[in-house]
Amino acid sequence: MNQNRILETPRTYLRNICQDDFDEIAAILGNIEVMYAWEHAFTDEEIYDWIKENRLRYSRDGYSYWAVVLKDTGRIIGVSGIFKEDADGQEYIGIGYIFHKAFWHQGFAFECAAACKNYAFHMLHIPFLTAQIRPDNPSSIRIAERLGMSAVKRFVRTCRGKPVSHILYRCQNNSLHD
Repeated sequence: MNQNRILETPRTYLRNICQDDFDEIAAILGNIEVMYAWEHAFTDEEIYDWIKENRLRYSRDGYSYWAVVLKDTGRIIGVSGIFKEDADGQEYIGIGYIFHKAFWHQGFAFECAAACKNYAFHMLHIPFLTAQIRPDNPSSIRIAERLGMSAVKRFVRTCRGKPVSHILYRCQNNSLHD
C-alpha cells in the first residue's frame, strides 16, 4: 500500500486531504444538495477552513475525514473518516462521509464507512463509534444499521442558527470485550 494511503477498499483508497485537493473538495462541499445536512453549501473560505481543520486533526488526533480516491481514475469522489464530535453536550468519536452526488447510491459510503469502522476498532482500539444522522436521511440510516449501529437517542443540533433534529447511532467494539 502506498504510504500516503491510510485505508483501502475494493474500489477506493483513503488518504489525508491536502490544500491541493481544494477544487475537488469544493465540488463536493460547495454543492447544496450534497450539504443539505449542514443547511448550506460551503463557501470557498469555509472549505479552506474545513481542510485546515482536518489537517490539524491529523496531527492532534491521528485521524479525521480522509479523501476518498477512486483507484481506477485517481479522482476524489468524497470524504470519509472518523473524528471527535459533540452530540447533545457529550464528546464522541463519530464516523462519517460526504460524497459527490454523482457517486450516491453506488455503495461507496458503506464501503468506506465499513473500512473506517474496522480501522477505528482494530487499529485504534476505539471502544465505540457514533453517527449523527438526520431522521429524513433513510440512506444514511440504512448504512448505520448495516454497520451494526443502533439508534440510542434523538437530539437537536443547531445548524446555521436553526434547530435540526438528529438521531445518534452507536456501535460497540466487541473485540475489546472478548
